[in-house]
Amino acid sequence: CGVLTVVKRCCSYSTLKAWLPILSWLPRYKLKWLQMDLLAGITVGLTTVPQALAYAEVAGLPVQYGLYSAFMGGFIYTLLGTSKDVTLGPTAIMSLLCFSVVGGQPHRAVLLTLLCGLIQAVMALLRLGFLLDFISFPVIKGFTCAAAVTIGFGQVKNILGLKDVPHQFFLEVYYTFYKIPEARIGDVVLGLLCLAVLVMLMFMKMGLGSEDVPPCSRLARKLVWAVATMRNALVVVAASLVAFSWDAYGHHVFTITGKTSQGLPPFRPPPTSDTMANGTVVSFGEIVEDFGGGLAVIPIMGLLESIAIAKAFASQNDYRIDANQELLAIGVTNIMGSFVSAYPVTGSFGRTAVNSQTGVCSPAGGIVTSVIVLLSLEFLMPVFYYIPKACLAAVIICAVAPMVDYHVVANMWRIRKLDLLPFVVTFLMSFWQVQYGIIAGVAVSGAMLLYNMARPQIKVSDHGVLVMELSSGLSFPATEHLSHIIHTQALQVSLPRSVVLDCHHVSVIDYTVISELRDLLRQFKLRDVQLVFSRLQPSVLEVLLAADLQGLRHTDSVEAALQMDEHRRWLRSSVSEIAL
Repeated sequence: CGVLTVVKRCCSYSTLKAWLPILSWLPRYKLKWLQMDLLAGITVGLTTVPQALAYAEVAGLPVQYGLYSAFMGGFIYTLLGTSKDVTLGPTAIMSLLCFSVVGGQPHRAVLLTLLCGLIQAVMALLRLGFLLDFISFPVIKGFTCAAAVTIGFGQVKNILGLKDVPHQFFLEVYYTFYKIPEARIGDVVLGLLCLAVLVMLMFMKMGLGSEDVPPCSRLARKLVWAVATMRNALVVVAASLVAFSWDAYGHHVFTITGKTSQGLPPFRPPPTSDTMANGTVVSFGEIVEDFGGGLAVIPIMGLLESIAIAKAFASQNDYRIDANQELLAIGVTNIMGSFVSAYPVTGSFGRTAVNSQTGVCSPAGGIVTSVIVLLSLEFLMPVFYYIPKACLAAVIICAVAPMVDYHVVANMWRIRKLDLLPFVVTFLMSFWQVQYGIIAGVAVSGAMLLYNMARPQIKVSDHGVLVMELSSGLSFPATEHLSHIIHTQALQVSLPRSVVLDCHHVSVIDYTVISELRDLLRQFKLRDVQLVFSRLQPSVLEVLLAADLQGLRHTDSVEAALQMDEHRRWLRSSVSEIAL
């Protein structure tokens, strides 16, 4: 009976709704929602296609891999996602991380996707989303700023039409400037023109919300907004037409994308081994070993980026998300994506913003976006042959430029200067190796956190008796620090003094702390003074009583503890007088 009860509970409708959020919103789906989802899906789709092509360049992969990575998320997230706004797909940061780990090798990128998805799904099933809380805001900002600089400068060579430039950042900077005399005029002119148009359209869209803009008709505003929103697609189409026109007359003045694979990717398991150019077979274990720390960094950064986006838009649009369910949605998307040759994906802030602004009503808008990507793969791949690389570079630079947030540095300096330390460490180390920058930043943040735990502030005041107030909790790293202060200020002075320990901030106590307190009580008894605990929380008092500490004294207030010590001293002086 007990087994049947558990099975029924696991298979209940409420449990299914928790694992398949689509069951919550699909029964109340309306025709109006369908209209808005179609509009939003088409708009986001026209943004996704050119960005996916561009981000594949950042990942060092053939451009079709960007589209392979852009359609699975729409289908999976519709079933498993809890945000109506989030769109999953390739992003600038994930593309950079992917390149730093696999170095532009497609087979390894696909295997990396599978492993990342498995890690993310396991984290979701084990409810390990809280681990993301240990990556501090300065670390995230340091990484995103460094990634934006790395990605943006990495596209300068494509704007200039340069070839054979190394990918390592410092070498890339050197050789880009060294090879400026080799720049192709056609690429430079087209790249700068595309940049100018993209920036102009971006500012036009931003200006629509400004109060100082002269009033215009609603139709004109909608037209400007639509053109500005689809600016990437429009610029890519226009640049491709220009490149095709010059190429048709035999003038090869632009560096173009070139031949791409046409059609949908085959549905097959990702390869678990790789074959080098010389015929050497690399085993699964060797590939995983080569991935190194990237196998931890990429899944966590993917989760962090997507959940941050989901929370931001959930707050903006007044609904709630389930963080662990979001982890599961991303994990399953990457697992299934690996079967269609995708590289790791996550939530995209830019495309999610477009989705929200267009008025999407449910995650079903992602299905429309995915269909547009699939249609592009099936019918438009020959057209992508003529996309100039300088144009894609302009799209990428405009996409990552807002990620350089210099205001955050001023804010950290004003609020807490010490937070600049993990920010700077992450920012600088990321130029060497992206994953090392994140690991170093997390290590510095963790060390700062542990230091605060091991050295809590202790406010000491003299009321005839020393009153020591712990400003934060008391855990085992802090026991030595507390013991040192008590010994130096109360026990090792010429006249030992009693101490009142104000514990109203202490909510948890462990065995190491109990052991140290037992020793302190013994030291106080040997010196004929008292250690009194004040304002203990019930849970802590229960643990102390269970530990059976000899000489334990506790009061409900500091004043009561002071009165207890005064009474003890009065009794001791009275006994001395009687003895005399």
